[in-house]
Amino acid sequence: FPADHPRIVRDFCENQTEINTRVWPSAEEAVAELEALNADMLREIAAKNGELLWPFSNPPPLGGFEDVMPAKFTGPRAGKSAYRDYLAAKYGRYLMTYCGIHVNFSFGERLLAASGVDRNALYLHVASEAVVWGWIVVALTAASPVADSSLFLLGGGGGDVFSGFASLRCGDLGYWNHFAPVNDYSSVKAYADAIRGHVRRGLIAAPSELYYPVRLKPRGANRLETLESEGIDHLELRCVDLNPLAGGLVDARDIRFAQLLFLWCAARPQARLTELAQVQAVRNFKNAARYDLDLADITLPDGSSASVRDTGLRLLDSMERFFADFPRGEAADIIAFERGKLERPESRYAAQVLGRFGGTFAEKGLALARKLTEDANV
Repeated sequence: FPADHPRIVRDFCENQTEINTRVWPSAEEAVAELEALNADMLREIAAKNGELLWPFSNPPPLGGFEDVMPAKFTGPRAGKSAYRDYLAAKYGRYLMTYCGIHVNFSFGERLLAASGVDRNALYLHVASEAVVWGWIVVALTAASPVADSSLFLLGGGGGDVFSGFASLRCGDLGYWNHFAPVNDYSSVKAYADAIRGHVRRGLIAAPSELYYPVRLKPRGANRLETLESEGIDHLELRCVDLNPLAGGLVDARDIRFAQLLFLWCAARPQARLTELAQVQAVRNFKNAARYDLDLADITLPDGSSASVRDTGLRLLDSMERFFADFPRGEAADIIAFERGKLERPESRYAAQVLGRFGGTFAEKGLALARKLTEDANV
């Protein structure tokens, strides 16, 4: 694909793609465009280079560092290459091979106008609540429990590794900063200044290095100065795995659930996010990535704690009550779909992926990649 393609770009590696859909009024429309762009890419790389697209969040077998080549840019964008080299040195190339789905959400202009609430204040409130409750998305969408041993052993030793996580990238073995970020959600300026503080203390080199599950974004260039001058345009949720059961993409119902969660968060009273609560919130996201959701706890800002499963079921109970009076039954259907994953652990994506692809992950993963390419060419 050309370097100036409007929707498909390189991510960290030369062979790692990133798809950016347009803004859509519904999850279904966004996922439909994602599927269409993905099919275009499958056909293009197969026709030109005979290559396949790996449909998992965890990477395929890695033969060595040369398999993870940081993307190279020239001219005015040469700084992108230097930044990738910096990340490779700091976090290691192999950690960059995880892939996932970022869900961007914005409130409609009519809703914002009808609410009478300041736009920035609303987004800051929802973001702070999503920090407390967003771990539920990890628990419900984790789909990367198995990896090739080469991810952990240079050169590979053959065979699979199951580490006890339903999502490697969202758990303790995933891609996180080397500290637990503490942000300030009292105003846009306070939020921006907190991130600048991380940079000033040398914890990260630039705001884009803040690998946090929930981020506030402006329209256009993703710069703190733009966020302050133009205001918050949308929220970004960064903790959804690629789902091989959905063609290596995502089930639209999971995106709809994330939308419902944001609406539920908007109606909640403001949580008191102390430094300790924010550190624990990061821990909660990692705990929710466990395979057995009864073995890890969620600790809330009030100090209460219970297993991921029990806390998740109570959260879904609250969402069901909140949406009970909403028109149509769509919200109830979506919440019921997600509840099934907690009530029947075997129905979770991670359990299905482990059962279907475990044992010979590389071989079965390659077979799926071939089938998806064949389907795209039908």
